[in-house]
Amino acid sequence: MNIIIHKAETRGHANHGWLNSHHTFSFANYHNPERMNFGVLRVLNDDRVQAGMGFGTHPHENMEIVSIPLEGDLEHKDSMGNTTVIRHGEVQVMSAGTGVTHSEYNKNKDKEVKFLQIWIFPNKKNVTPRYDQISLKDIEKENEFYQVLSPNNKDQGVWIHQDAWFHIGYFTKGNSDEYKIKKEANGVYAFILEGEVEINNKKLSKRDGMGIWNTDSINVKATENTRVLLMEVPMTR
Repeated sequence: MNIIIHKAETRGHANHGWLNSHHTFSFANYHNPERMNFGVLRVLNDDRVQAGMGFGTHPHENMEIVSIPLEGDLEHKDSMGNTTVIRHGEVQVMSAGTGVTHSEYNKNKDKEVKFLQIWIFPNKKNVTPRYDQISLKDIEKENEFYQVLSPNNKDQGVWIHQDAWFHIGYFTKGNSDEYKIKKEANGVYAFILEGEVEINNKKLSKRDGMGIWNTDSINVKATENTRVLLMEVPMTR
């Protein structure tokens, strides 16, 4: 088993006033050759956008982009004709493929929006761009992990062009769950959204990250009430 731990305070940080962002992996002006990616997981940004502000229209191509709101409302517009608002308790996915432009703004004028922006290298290039978002209301569970993303458009959650699976778990103090790797040679990157946990006996706190590979399963135990995102991804492109 291989393990790497990224403590919250060691992440890259950029505060632009309207945007306060922490980067787990190299992004924009933050460059760390030892933190370029975890397998096909290329970007994990923890963003806070001030009221009424946001990212103007910009392009993407050949990337799977996942947004997970943590607080507030995020308005999305893209060149495919989509105009939507995503909120806490929802997950958004966009396959950029041959090319797409989009913008993201804080829908509210009186409070900030907090969300994770995640980029995954695809296993198919130049696909037709696509967009989807779902509510987790009917699938979320307590004290066990539930799936929110997979490679299969008939499976639970959103899907992407990659052999990746995302799970979220809310655990009350003292509860635990075992996560079994879906595909051999994949790794798992755990990101602690709230609280404190032990993963394979390693202690992690809010916004810490931990990558694990060369194993068949991991054990997550809540030492406080906690919320955890697990991202299982191929370790090679």
